[in-house]
Amino acid sequence: MRPDRARPDGESLRHVAVPYDSDEAFLRLLLPRVRDALREDRRVLAVVAPARLELLRKALGDDAGRLDSRACGSWYAHPHRALAACHEYALGRRTLVIGEPAWAGRTEREVREWIRYESVINAALGGAAAELLCLYGPYGVPEEARAHVPLTHPYLLGPYGETPSPGFVQPHELVLTGDDQPLPGPDGQAESVRFTAPELRRLRHTVRDYARAAGMDRDLAASLVLSVSEIAANSVEHGAGHGTITMWVNGRELICELADPGGALEDPLPGYIPPEPESSRGYGLWISRQLCDLVELRADDGTLRVRLHMRLGERRGSGAG
Repeated sequence: MRPDRARPDGESLRHVAVPYDSDEAFLRLLLPRVRDALREDRRVLAVVAPARLELLRKALGDDAGRLDSRACGSWYAHPHRALAACHEYALGRRTLVIGEPAWAGRTEREVREWIRYESVINAALGGAAAELLCLYGPYGVPEEARAHVPLTHPYLLGPYGETPSPGFVQPHELVLTGDDQPLPGPDGQAESVRFTAPELRRLRHTVRDYARAAGMDRDLAASLVLSVSEIAANSVEHGAGHGTITMWVNGRELICELADPGGALEDPLPGYIPPEPESSRGYGLWISRQLCDLVELRADDGTLRVRLHMRLGERRGSGAG
């Protein structure tokens, strides 16, 4: 459901950050909300560490069987697949979703993408009859992520109840480190290919061969080719009618940058919000964000650059749990 489509019952998303410092605080803050949701016949999903899931189940007693759960590691393996899974779970239902991302091992770039996920979900689920309670425990949460909590969550839940966040920023207004900087040039040898409409098939073969030669497995290479094909076709149909793709390897990552000299960023949240089923546009970037590890966009001097990142190793979890 798109955020600009009001629900007839007037109910909409309630996105709440829940900092806690102990197991006791975890239960004190969460248990009343879960019990209220069950009384309201909401579907309740917990995507938390096994120890906290067990705490919650024990505290619920006979109602524990009504608590749905997903494996935290797979649900939070990839921010945009997690966004799609949350959207699918909440669509058309009255839900309460309790989530706690696993932060261990995240790079600075990955941390920023999870911060962006927390922001974008306000728009992606803006019209859903859902409560999202996002947990921030005492250990392992990066300082950058903790500092952005008031900016990405409209509400905060603490010992004295729920309060509006005075620092909340609308998703399209959130600026993270590097967002306003040009993308750096290729690091090392790069291969560039120009494309037009008749050359899209050849472009797909070129990308596939380059990825396979770089050591990418067949399934990942197919996902990258699909992403490139979607973006290139959009450039041909809605942009200048032609473009250039530049490919290079940076460590254990393959990067494809598509440059469209007639492109522009008209959508303030490009590819973050699921397209409406009846829409004939908007799928390219949405699909690419699902399939690739990172998608970056910049518009400068009349050229739109879409940079797709894909690891050469194994794909992470699907996010569906």
